[in-house]
Amino acid sequence: MHPRATLAATILGSSLAFIDGSVVNVALPALAQDLAIVPAELSWAINAYLLPVGALTLLGGALGDRFGRRRLFQMGLSVFTLASVACAAAPSPAWFLAARGLQGLGAALLMPNSLAILGGGFSGEARGRAIGTWAAAGALAGVVGPVIGGWLVDATGWRSIFLLNVPIGAGAGYLAFKYVEESNVDQPAAPLDAVGAALATGALFLLTWALTQASDTSASRALSGSAGAAGCVLLGVFLRQEARLKDRAIVPLAMFASPTFIGLTLLTSFLYASLGGLVVLLPFFLIKIRAWPAVAAGAALLPVPVLIGLGSRYMGRVAARHGERLPLAIGSTLVAVGLALYGVIGLQSVHYWTDIFPATLLVALGMGACVAPLTTAVMTSVDARHVGLASGFNSAVARVAGLLATAMLGFVFARQSNAAAFMVGFRSATLIGAGLAALAAISALLIDRGSVSAAQSPAAPS
Repeated sequence: MHPRATLAATILGSSLAFIDGSVVNVALPALAQDLAIVPAELSWAINAYLLPVGALTLLGGALGDRFGRRRLFQMGLSVFTLASVACAAAPSPAWFLAARGLQGLGAALLMPNSLAILGGGFSGEARGRAIGTWAAAGALAGVVGPVIGGWLVDATGWRSIFLLNVPIGAGAGYLAFKYVEESNVDQPAAPLDAVGAALATGALFLLTWALTQASDTSASRALSGSAGAAGCVLLGVFLRQEARLKDRAIVPLAMFASPTFIGLTLLTSFLYASLGGLVVLLPFFLIKIRAWPAVAAGAALLPVPVLIGLGSRYMGRVAARHGERLPLAIGSTLVAVGLALYGVIGLQSVHYWTDIFPATLLVALGMGACVAPLTTAVMTSVDARHVGLASGFNSAVARVAGLLATAMLGFVFARQSNAAAFMVGFRSATLIGAGLAALAAISALLIDRGSVSAAQSPAAPS
């Protein structure tokens, strides 16, 4: 066992997924111009990655439990790194989007297994320190990723942000091969729920495609409506499949017997949909409409990951003492107010400290208040045998919410040729985001105010 090398391998591998989840946001205007991506389809540059990550992360974790976590981690690294090279070499939109989808597939394999490697390779306090270091590194990647990505876009072009993944992926792969021990491979009697994963992926693809096509005035309304209806049908078939498999399902519906878990799922959906739209739309507005350098646009949202990282430890203690309901409700309300403030930004002059920073600070404070209590609440809202699944499902819900929100941004991207029309779409999007965050605050009312305190009470049996 090589603890430091194991930790370094998992941090480097997961950092690839953390960075690529945000760095492309600052490259959207440049790659759209270079590859001639039409505005209505621009959101696919983000969603081609988010779709497999949101739909297949749970399956990626289950595959690691069955066939070996190091093996699936290495497989995910290989797929992600090769797909990054393909992104950098893309000569056309179709090539680029296919490569982004492969990146998402790689991330869905390496992300859950990087954390599972830490869980199996460390124990006791060492496990807590390792996971804390892993999470802190992820937060740091969220801070530096858009800034470094913006600098690379300005200095060398958008393709370089994908080539940067190659040495990082190679380093993580070497450390994993040389030093990470394979976990005990579990051979469960029940088959994997591959059908459920395929149904979820198909449903999300059709719904996302329908929302994207709806923003294109030249697209057939009948075709996009039919795709949306087919997506809803597949979603219904998926739920029926999960109900039939019960505890063998990739998403056991028994978790939803808890009103608290339902409230947390709704809160996660609304909150991360509002945030997902912001982190894509604001950099695009600053670069495309206001002609800011990409590095400056990447730095505009820095307070969000910084305050999430700084506030999580403190808010975790607050939630343990007083329950999660109040921090989640207050935090979501702050996000709603911050998003509403973006709606008053003018078109003629935009100054960071007076126009962008106050709204960003409120969003950052709100997310900093929510992240740790939300994570804790999810893990205590279901019975012990579903804790891992509930945590993974909640993470997938956050990504899917961002996926659908980004698909809706096609209505705004389609207006980019006219600055005034774009601002109308921008303000509408920020107000819709504020409304979603307000719904997240209302969803907090479904949370049992004593769920965490009861679970962590000294009198509770260990």
